[in-house]
Amino acid sequence: MTRIAYVGTYVPKRCGIATYTHHLRQAVRAASGGKVNDLAIALTDRADGHTYGRGVQPLVKDERSDYRRAAENIRAFSADLVSLQHEFGIFGGEAGEYVLDLLETLRRMDIPVVTTFHTVFERPEEPYRSVQRRIAELSGRIIVMTRTAVRYVAEAFGVPRERIACIPHGTPLPPRDDRRKLRERLGWNGRKVVLSFGLLGRGKGLETVIRALPGLARRAPAALYAIVGQTHPEVLKFEGESYREELRALAAELGVERHLLMIDRYVEEDELAALLTACDVYVTPYPDMRQITSGTLAYAVGLGRPVLSTPYVYARDLLADCPELLLPPSDSDAWAEALADLLGSPETLKRIEPRIARIGADMRWPVVGRAHLELFRRESRAAGVTASTAEA
Repeated sequence: MTRIAYVGTYVPKRCGIATYTHHLRQAVRAASGGKVNDLAIALTDRADGHTYGRGVQPLVKDERSDYRRAAENIRAFSADLVSLQHEFGIFGGEAGEYVLDLLETLRRMDIPVVTTFHTVFERPEEPYRSVQRRIAELSGRIIVMTRTAVRYVAEAFGVPRERIACIPHGTPLPPRDDRRKLRERLGWNGRKVVLSFGLLGRGKGLETVIRALPGLARRAPAALYAIVGQTHPEVLKFEGESYREELRALAAELGVERHLLMIDRYVEEDELAALLTACDVYVTPYPDMRQITSGTLAYAVGLGRPVLSTPYVYARDLLADCPELLLPPSDSDAWAEALADLLGSPETLKRIEPRIARIGADMRWPVVGRAHLELFRRESRAAGVTASTAEA
């Protein structure tokens, strides 16, 4: 099996799925020693204006006819297998139902599909439940990123567990420069840096950490909370930078402006890896306990950085062996105390780092790429045997 078609959003679009699809493609290609030929089908909006490189074909998400056309292009490419990245909102139609046209057409063409569910819920609601269940039925294998998600998919959609694979979210390799040089370059020498990263928008609990800063600063005067990332494009359309200004105003009201740094721009992966390596503690104070994946928490753990998080599904699963790193949402006092304890104790940080590094060892892209390639090859062979039997 040497020909793989990837379907998802794709760079230069600035979203987590686009970045993930791009890095998965690179990692599988590297794992094969360059012996895989591939094609990317990139979901896009008409207004995006993105220019895609060689080997990438756009699919306009709200043009239903484009989904069947994409299937024809995949067949013309002679794909042995399709890797579909599923996330709510990236496909057109109600609950993303247009993707079913693509999958139904691929089924008739006998082209096997492996689907990665980036979001699953314990009790999915309609109309999303029916669409996601049908995607599962039309896929030879389902990939999820946590053990909890395996159970959710099996119970919610009746998928046999042997058809569900758990492969962790891929993470970058550590930067070549050592941590001391990175901190010096960033001007963080002498600071105790807490970091959050991602497209800025409400619902990530960043206020909790800002409200913790007065208590943290009393015990750790050198504390700095760095919020990295541009405002989400959809948020920008509807409310501009009002949320960012609210966070700054909250810091001013609490008298902790000098303890808050906001880096308002899109950060490429190499720079993100440097920022994560240079920080002292990475935090995801998310209030929604149903969140099943977090690429940013995965990146921090993959790089072996100490973390603190609320106990949403992905964090509970990933940090099952370190429950003391899970904190209640919206409890600023608890966050202030935990952050002060970590930042004030180099011994504690040194004790946590190797534990996190052990968790993250199997999450780096070379390992994750090999796991995907092996699964793709098995599924392609199994589909070929099934097709041969049907023809006989």
